[in-house]
Amino acid sequence: MKKFMTVKEAVKCTLPVLAGYLVLGAGFGLIMNANGYGIWWALSMSIFIYAGSMQYAGAGMMAGGASLISVALTTLMVNARHLFYGISMTDKYRGSGIAKPYLMFSLTDETYSIVCQGEKSSSFYLAVSLLDQLYWIAGTAIGSLLGDHLPFSTEGMDFALTALFITVFTDQWLGSKRHFPAVSGVTLSLLCLIIFGKDNFLIPSMLSITAALLISGFAGGEVKRDE
Repeated sequence: MKKFMTVKEAVKCTLPVLAGYLVLGAGFGLIMNANGYGIWWALSMSIFIYAGSMQYAGAGMMAGGASLISVALTTLMVNARHLFYGISMTDKYRGSGIAKPYLMFSLTDETYSIVCQGEKSSSFYLAVSLLDQLYWIAGTAIGSLLGDHLPFSTEGMDFALTALFITVFTDQWLGSKRHFPAVSGVTLSLLCLIIFGKDNFLIPSMLSITAALLISGFAGGEVKRDE
């Protein structure tokens, strides 16, 4: 009964992700199909890579014959933020046992936004992570199958992932009283974009945001001790 309630709570919390991932996953499936890759290629990427924006980028790189080095560097740049996601979740996932590697693997932006709120059980974290990936896989299958039967232009479709990220950001802003992380993230990202350019700003942004949050955390700790 307890497990059923945990899954029920996870389903309720992930409904917004369901709506987004079905559309985004379908978009990825359509793009893969348009580039000549069938449903098994698309599903394999969604099962074993499961990297959202990198899957969109990877589809184009595969079609363009990019080298392994280019793919590796692009993956590092696009998904560098997940290093910091994982580090911030080490305490929450400490008692997860054999599920811990999967929980780290499946920590997408949207999953992170759910599991980082409050303290829940390891079963809840696992249920949320599994459900979110299943939504993405289902969307991928739908898009790939539709691409076989419907003429569809994929131009501009990759922006859907950016739109979902903006929605998650807005929800986090409205639901939090402390806006320093969001403001510093946006400000430092824009500054790094201006300094380093669109092709090289991601890693400097992540490093500078991490430094700002660490300094903020230490400063907050000092204030509490003084009080």
